[in-house]
Amino acid sequence: MQLKYLRTLLEGQEQIQRIAGLAWSPNQQKLAIATADRHILLYDDAGERRDKFSTKPANPANGKNSYVIRGLAFSPDSTKLAVGQSDSIVYVYKLGESWNDKKVICNKFPQASAVTALIWLTSGSIIAGLEDGKVRALHSKNNKSQSLYGGDSICISLAANTKGTGFLSGHNDGTIIRYFMTDEATEPLGRVVQHPVPPFALAWPQGGFCAGGCDQRIVFYDSMGRQLRTFDHSRTEGEREFTVAACSPNGQAVAFGSFDRIRIFAWSPRQGAWSESATKEVACLYTLSSLLWRRDGARLALGSVSGAVLLFESVLRRTVWQDKFELIFVAPSQLLVRSLTEPSQALTIESQLGLEIDDVRIMGRDNYLVARTEESLILCDLTRNLSSEVPWTASGHHERFYFENPTVCLIFNVGELSLVEYGENSILGSVRTEFVNPHVISVRLNERGNAKENKKLAFLLDAKTICVVDLVSRMTSGQISHETKIDWLELSETAHKLLFRDKKLRLILVDNYTGKKQTLLSNISFVQWVPQSDVVVAQSNSNLAIWYNIDLPEHVTMQSVRGEAIEVLRENGRTVVRSQDGPSEHNYQLDEGLVEFGTAVNDSDFGRAVHFLESLGDKPAAKAMWHNLALISLEDGNLRVAQRCYAALGNVSKAYYLAGMIQQADEFEESSGSPGILCPEVRAKMALLGSDLRTAERIYLEQDGHVG
Repeated sequence: MQLKYLRTLLEGQEQIQRIAGLAWSPNQQKLAIATADRHILLYDDAGERRDKFSTKPANPANGKNSYVIRGLAFSPDSTKLAVGQSDSIVYVYKLGESWNDKKVICNKFPQASAVTALIWLTSGSIIAGLEDGKVRALHSKNNKSQSLYGGDSICISLAANTKGTGFLSGHNDGTIIRYFMTDEATEPLGRVVQHPVPPFALAWPQGGFCAGGCDQRIVFYDSMGRQLRTFDHSRTEGEREFTVAACSPNGQAVAFGSFDRIRIFAWSPRQGAWSESATKEVACLYTLSSLLWRRDGARLALGSVSGAVLLFESVLRRTVWQDKFELIFVAPSQLLVRSLTEPSQALTIESQLGLEIDDVRIMGRDNYLVARTEESLILCDLTRNLSSEVPWTASGHHERFYFENPTVCLIFNVGELSLVEYGENSILGSVRTEFVNPHVISVRLNERGNAKENKKLAFLLDAKTICVVDLVSRMTSGQISHETKIDWLELSETAHKLLFRDKKLRLILVDNYTGKKQTLLSNISFVQWVPQSDVVVAQSNSNLAIWYNIDLPEHVTMQSVRGEAIEVLRENGRTVVRSQDGPSEHNYQLDEGLVEFGTAVNDSDFGRAVHFLESLGDKPAAKAMWHNLALISLEDGNLRVAQRCYAALGNVSKAYYLAGMIQQADEFEESSGSPGILCPEVRAKMALLGSDLRTAERIYLEQDGHVG
């Protein structure tokens, strides 16, 4: 690892002006510095000072010089700053949204003795180490605090783990104690080791922890407290005691500070060992009092007893990808991706398994990133900042990646198709197929407000057979055989319907629930589901066919079109079909009201659907939609909407029949408190309405002969 000097934030003084604390905000936008004169300085991510405010004593009567700052920590949401003081109090300041907002104290936590160390865990608790040896948890949400445990001597250091769920406390007698704030602890609690000297420099990287002190030795321990490796610098010329340590955010590097010197130790995932990777000497820096890594691991800030604050860049290597992106490796398993067109924005890519990243490629029109380790594959959607890491066996880099679907990546390797959902660290599903053209693979994942677990895949088993797989249960939900080769297929957004086209240019519709197959049209050159709806648009010769209600495919709207349709766009309340006729383009607008009706019905927003149909009046298309809405509302148990639909259709008998059912349902709900649709009489009549005599008979018999 290389440390590159960036800039000096505060110059050192000729007398002691100890920097009392440093704190990076988790969103990486602010750096807080606690000075010896009890002020807090705030810097932006570019290293420019933007604000300054003074702290206050616990007792104003003691005066402003009655205390010093002992610790500084940002809240997980970067909006608050905790300040620990030697006059036995911890203040929490609300910083506000803008730099110049007034800093308001939102929490006060008086303590029994002086605060000596302070951290703020990402799990939410502020941890304070005290002079009497106690370690306390402070909760800013309810303004309450509690004692976690007490040591036999003063607490001199605190170090959080990389997950922010636990911490170590170092005490003056050499005791190091481990504690977890959650129930997910996989390591024993309590005293884990007795270090030979007071562990002023304490850090908790991955796989164990490390400590250093006045004996000029740095000891790495495993999670059980056994020594892994010792770095002895007691005979190094000019080396003095280690006063402070900081762990990188991913836990693969640790920085130790001493007199005029910083030492970086790095973990090698391949060797499985720690090694000293870099040493930086800074003349006239004097003893380091604070050391802190930024959340992305690319910056290291340090403060000294002379009042100096310096900023370094910490990188392993950097490369430029096709003059578009800069790839900055800050650790073996972590890198930053920065667009050269927008250098202020950087995305952090990290191996959750702690494996070394070997190969990085940016693909899919520069919107997706693929990174490899020895045992896994990392996929990242750069536009939505979603990344996934899945187990993957090295196969000679022969995989093919398809990024046409915005929610899932398709990976084809040696006859097997694997699906990875962006943001999920597991393979969604794998199937065997030789047909990997994106036109014959369709994936739908919880689209358009569907239930959370609606994930379907349609693909070709062979040239004439379509298989539909439920990716949640990993079961085949349907298999469709056809007499001719298939060259295109696509599921509807809710995955209830499937459209496919064969080599004879015939368009076929399949109901995935019933398995019913129906030919819609022939000579099809273009077909597409309208986004965010179940409306279908297809081109046959010079005609544009539109199915506003795909449940009634015989009701189709035809209109002429010039050229070849190329896409369907839906935005800003308009749905437009674009066609290309030589050098010119034409737009054909669909009836947005009809499109909206289909969407409302599918989303079970019956009120919106009824309101739209009432606005149509007696148009021919309205009848089919009233009928469709009646069937759907009955299936959903919405009797009032069904009654309104049959009244609009002029079916007086069914409307009257439903009115009686509504009255019985209301009476049942008033007397029992249960939903009216659960009334046995109503359920039986529902079955009769659907000509299901067996179900109606069974419901009546279950009531022990009490027939209404």
